[in-house]
Amino acid sequence: MEFLAGLVGGAASYLGLVPHPTSGQAVVDLNGAKQMIDILTMLEEKTKGNLMPEEKRFLDSALTELRLTYVRRASQPK
Repeated sequence: MEFLAGLVGGAASYLGLVPHPTSGQAVVDLNGAKQMIDILTMLEEKTKGNLMPEEKRFLDSALTELRLTYVRRASQPK
């Protein structure tokens, strides 16, 4: 769970949902966010049937929220 939470936190940071730890500024990096979401998606596929129920719920929920936020951020005018 800690590993997944770290990856989810990284994606959230790239989406500007969490301030950068050193600068304190929330910065959006859609390329970084997409990479993290892709990694989480790959983990979801590769661990199918091998996760504990709470791990699966966490990953499913996190991916849904990250994907929705990514689409919202990507569709905003620049």
